[in-house]
Amino acid sequence: MIVKEEFLTKLRRYFSLNLYEVKIWTALLSRGVSTAGELSDIANVPRSRSYDVLESLEKKGFVIMKLGKPIKYIAVSPKEVLERVKKHVKEDADEQVKKLEELKGTDVIGELNSLHTQGVELVEPSDLSGSLRGRHNLYNHLELTIRNAEETVTIMTTSQGFLRKVEGFKPVFDQLKKRGVKIRIAAPMNKDTEDVAKDLEDVAEVRNTLTKARFVVVDGKELVFMVMDDEDVHPTYDIGIWINTPFFAAALEQLFELGWKSMKPVKVK
Repeated sequence: MIVKEEFLTKLRRYFSLNLYEVKIWTALLSRGVSTAGELSDIANVPRSRSYDVLESLEKKGFVIMKLGKPIKYIAVSPKEVLERVKKHVKEDADEQVKKLEELKGTDVIGELNSLHTQGVELVEPSDLSGSLRGRHNLYNHLELTIRNAEETVTIMTTSQGFLRKVEGFKPVFDQLKKRGVKIRIAAPMNKDTEDVAKDLEDVAEVRNTLTKARFVVVDGKELVFMVMDDEDVHPTYDIGIWINTPFFAAALEQLFELGWKSMKPVKVK
């Protein structure tokens, strides 16, 4: 049996298996029913390890041990394996989320918050800055920064950036609106963005701009700005800079205020 290394690597990633497990599993799939010794020879896995590997695959729901002697193993259909793995992953995720939720309000979080507060007090203002690489990390930090807003959130973005932010931050915007936070968004408008803008009609003021820029200012104190054009860069290589500096953030927000007055409000159809 010849299975490409690239295919084995994909199986390891998708099903969270080690190299011996994917080799034994694919060997069994090619045979349907087989003994541990036969699978060891086919998959080129040490015979001393094949029994442990098959036991592990059995616990994970990939194989079934057949009654009788010699002991043989039956391959579970890949479709059924996929459903079992999905169920197992979901159960693990739910359990982990439950444990994390139980931490809220405990002494553990209290002590961590205390450590963080003490640490921040010792940090120079110039040190409260960082580089964010990759759009996933960038948007995670953006969400955290926006969620902590107390008074204002000012956003200048591109057309595609506007669509991404509406999709990703709409629940956060709803929460901020209930707390009385003022949200303003400026972006180049087109048919797609105008259609989506109606989702923000009750939570944010949206205006059309011809300026191409990407930044977020929160409470005139915190600033996140992107240094790349999102039309020219792959999401993996997108870069943002986070700065906690009232002086620079307030200055940028004042410049935004000058441009905001000349921007046309988006008319929601």
